[in-house]
Amino acid sequence: MLKIRLRRAGSKHAPFYRVVVSDSQRTPTAVTVEQLGFYNPTKEPMQLKLEKERIEYWVSQGAQLSATVRSLMKRA
Repeated sequence: MLKIRLRRAGSKHAPFYRVVVSDSQRTPTAVTVEQLGFYNPTKEPMQLKLEKERIEYWVSQGAQLSATVRSLMKRA
């Protein structure tokens, strides 16, 4: 099953997250199917960019949103 979830990037004490589609049974750092945006909580104001059309496409194909990505979709 595919999941749309966050993948951590950036350095120590400066997290940066990519919103990706990946296999739910693999680790979040494994190879991803597609990158759908990013989330940077350390900037003021926070930076959030999501490709909503692609997220809707993957959800229609059966991918599930993680709880965090679901809350970020409500903010965007």
